[in-house]
Amino acid sequence: MWRSRSLLFISAIFTVGVLHAQADELPSDKTADFQFFESNIRPVLVKHCYECHSAQTEASESGLRLDTRSTIRAGGDRGPAVVPGSPEKSLLLSAVMHLDPDLKMPPQKPKLPDSVIADLRKWISLGAPDPRDDVTAESAVARKAGQDFWAYQPPKKPQVPRVDGDVWSRQDIDDFILKTLKNRGLVPSSDTDLPTLLRRIHFDLTGLPPTPKQIDQFTHRVETAGVDNALAAEVDELLASPQFGERWGRHWLDVARFAESSGKDANISFPDAWRYRDYVIDCLNDNVSYDRFLTEQLAGDLLPYDSPHERARLLIATGFLAVGTKNLDAMNPLQFLADIVDEQIDTVTRALLGSSVACARCHDHKFDAFSMQDYYALAGIFASTKTYFGTAVSPANRVGGDPLPLPVEAGHAVYHPSIKPEQVQRLKAEMAKLRQEEKDGRAAVLKAIKAGEDASEIFTLRDALRIFWRTGAIEGQLEKVDADGKALPLTMGVLDRENIFDVPVLKRGEISQPGEVVPRAFPKVFGLHPARPLPENASGRLELAQWLTDPRHPLTSRVMVNRIWKHVFGEGLVRTVDDFGSTGQRSSHPELLDYLAVRFVENGWSIKTMIRELVLSRTYRQVSTWREDAFQSDPDNQLLWRMSKRRLEAEAIRDAMLAVSGELDLSRPEASLVGRVIGDRPISIIGLDKRLPADLDGSLHRSVYLPVIRDRLPDVLDLFDFASSSFVTGARENTNVPTQALYLMNSPFVQDRAAALAKRVRHEAGENQQAIVRTIFRRCFGRLPRADEEAHALTFLSAASSSTEVAETREDVLTSFCQAVLCTAEFRNLD
Repeated sequence: MWRSRSLLFISAIFTVGVLHAQADELPSDKTADFQFFESNIRPVLVKHCYECHSAQTEASESGLRLDTRSTIRAGGDRGPAVVPGSPEKSLLLSAVMHLDPDLKMPPQKPKLPDSVIADLRKWISLGAPDPRDDVTAESAVARKAGQDFWAYQPPKKPQVPRVDGDVWSRQDIDDFILKTLKNRGLVPSSDTDLPTLLRRIHFDLTGLPPTPKQIDQFTHRVETAGVDNALAAEVDELLASPQFGERWGRHWLDVARFAESSGKDANISFPDAWRYRDYVIDCLNDNVSYDRFLTEQLAGDLLPYDSPHERARLLIATGFLAVGTKNLDAMNPLQFLADIVDEQIDTVTRALLGSSVACARCHDHKFDAFSMQDYYALAGIFASTKTYFGTAVSPANRVGGDPLPLPVEAGHAVYHPSIKPEQVQRLKAEMAKLRQEEKDGRAAVLKAIKAGEDASEIFTLRDALRIFWRTGAIEGQLEKVDADGKALPLTMGVLDRENIFDVPVLKRGEISQPGEVVPRAFPKVFGLHPARPLPENASGRLELAQWLTDPRHPLTSRVMVNRIWKHVFGEGLVRTVDDFGSTGQRSSHPELLDYLAVRFVENGWSIKTMIRELVLSRTYRQVSTWREDAFQSDPDNQLLWRMSKRRLEAEAIRDAMLAVSGELDLSRPEASLVGRVIGDRPISIIGLDKRLPADLDGSLHRSVYLPVIRDRLPDVLDLFDFASSSFVTGARENTNVPTQALYLMNSPFVQDRAAALAKRVRHEAGENQQAIVRTIFRRCFGRLPRADEEAHALTFLSAASSSTEVAETREDVLTSFCQAVLCTAEFRNLD
């Protein structure tokens, strides 16, 4: 049966034209790879290698320099240190692994941690992406040049250009696009057909295909009110739908590196991360202004509130600073704190400013105008902030984090159990006993040592670890309940520490080499200074949020409108959406970018208003058809002479399958699989965790609610280029690999959706084969089949169902046809 079913399915694929032209493929985006280098590789090289192998030494050991891309690849006396794509041929990896007794790096020091070696191996396997060039100019020069850099100048609203005889434009946006095209001797493409445009709008705004009912409603509006009015009404309905927030909330969660586990080696789950996810979705649906949205995420705990519910919402918002990766195996608590601060600085500056100040942790930024003083001025703000991430100490991790309690009066759901009051008392008593045992043990050891006696068996390492693990587990239990044992609502987030402090500059970023203390402040290059000094009794996060959302800030509004533009048109006006620095690309339409940035602020920082303006433009209506004349002049379509074809994201592909099959559950699920099933316990990353279902794709809810466990994603997310949850990701990669086709052919999830679609269309169209084919096309593609498509489909359905060579029922035949449709390029791409 399996063999015949597979042959039938393959036949169906050819029948519906799965081998039609694919969407335009762009080169792989290297931004994430460079970010991996900056966060995981460069700090290691600076800390452990530069002392002997960089330009700062008079003569590099063995003729090897590791401080530029060219020199690390050229190598030294022994040969290339790094061979991109070949870890086994790279001497650097061999040296840090201590494979050769005569070549151990760092010399006369312990071997680097396994996690660091794994990062080096991964980096080399990726092709050793390295943004460093051979320029050795002083950073002061870079800072001076940075003062005049385009992205660091406040945006100014330009005059909207007008083109004589223009009858094409619908929005001011179109005037900018048309003027640029005309200057290059080009013209826009014609409008796409209405079914294609409707499908484009629905997926861009909600991530779901239009239903036949919505198609009919739109068609009627066009006939009665005209295209412009019909489009405006359709867009307004979609912006007001709950599905809008789920679609655009997911875009922000990419930027916020949202995930539900710590990652790294321990990979402990974050059982309350889902509250931040839901907060983001609600904010997008409620059209919370972007300046308020940022302020709540950076400093919600410091804002006034008028009810327990609002207080809880603001605390949850600060989860933005808490959901990043954490090395819970860290041996040194000061190093752990420094790494959390570094991750928060990197996230805030890259997400909101399109610039990574974190690159100045170990040295002044080599390319952008950020100094180490800028970095450690920000570090004082985040070091004065306590991060609550809610993982208990266990044998799997050395570092724990407190959860952040929410006001009980807010009525938030709780998914961990209460315990009896007497159990609370027993745990407290056990805790006191263990701490007394530890205190007595240490005293006995000191007494024995002073007396010159053997102390090795008095209080052993095993005793210390036993007490450490057990007290950690008890603290984890008690933090979740009140004094009577009643379970408390918890979240991830931040609060100001009791003691506010500035931090010293760390030489090479090493906590063991502190220098001068730097007062808390903001990067100086923008020339935008706070109205008053940062308060001595507060971290400065609220002031940082106010500084970032100052309308005069040169980057905050520019970066966000560019992110919005990217999700509407497929590429940003600045294509390196996370890098507005000197190593990023320049804007293809600098005046348009400034116009939009100023308009964004003028319109109350409204994300919905900006999106509406973009999707109602004539530029957005263009066909995606290739034109040779325009291609020769602008092969990358930077001037927008057409709409670029785009593959749908993993979530939209999966949600579309559920939608057309009639199985999609549009309600919001309770909490998260991680919070309900796992709790704050370790997650096996090798597939042996029995608490997790074998199929993480199995939920019928929208994909934004699927579990996002670092290193353990649902198959559909993993295969179709889900955002890396370890870094800010403004632009996902877009690959086309065989495993995606194998998933579509063999996944039980896809096969089940095909069976449900077959059952649905059989119910709607009855036995009429022509009606069945048309219903499938209308549901899946938003259009009726062409004559040749309909003829081929009817031939397949008729021939296969009457064949005596394969023992398939009519439903099996129809299911195979439906699966083939779900696998088509047209289904998973937007024209």
